Amino acid sequence: MGFKKSILVINGPNLNRLGKREPGIYGAKTLDDLQLELERTASELSFHLSFYQSNSEGDIIDRIHESPGKFEGIVLNAGAYTHYSYAIRDAIASVDVPVIEVHISNVHAREEFRRESVIAPVTIGQISGFGFASYKLALQVFSQEV
Repeated sequence: MGFKKSILVINGPNLNRLGKREPGIYGAKTLDDLQLELERTASELSFHLSFYQSNSEGDIIDRIHESPGKFEGIVLNAGAYTHYSYAIRDAIASVDVPVIEVHISNVHAREEFRRESVIAPVTIGQISGFGFASYKLALQVFSQEV
């Protein structure tokens, strides 16, 4: 059976530190654990997933620029770039691939600066506060026609 869709999952700065970084906020599971969980969900949905993590803004932008023609959707946790990277915002706006912004923690219940997303206006939606399930919910959205 072929894949219905190819989805790119991009994780931004410090997400390579999952499991070590502030486990009271982000939990004890690692980025590898996240990938394994999402691969199971993707298998159920007949999706092909590609994973990418970078602490560098330009590398994330390059991946977004390269996505048209390769992916039918992007799940993006831009980390701290969410709150100030107009460059990532502009990269999203420059491609015709739908993007869902995700966050492990509930950014709206945290520090004031985390409550503003400069990328949200150019995404099809934002999911936050459900741990790794935020990503799984984004995949469920892509299983619908968006």
